[in-house]
Amino acid sequence: MIYILLIINFITFIIFSWDKRLSIKHRRRIPETTLLGAAFIGGTIGGILGMFIFRHKVSKKSFLLKFGAIILIQILCIYFSEKYW
Repeated sequence: MIYILLIINFITFIIFSWDKRLSIKHRRRIPETTLLGAAFIGGTIGGILGMFIFRHKVSKKSFLLKFGAIILIQILCIYFSEKYW
């Protein structure tokens, strides 16, 4: 399980870096739903690292709110799965 999460986080990190590169070159970007979806399926840490290392999407409040909601949902899922299992 840990290896799957590492791979998902690595891929999410790459997606964030690729989107940043596309934004610098003024090319067609990766949709926010793809970035958020990658974070939602387990790539939260990779997304956070991509945001901070590449300074990508850190000033877009709507994206940060959605990203924060994903983190909150994941925390709640972990909490309730640990509590009831």
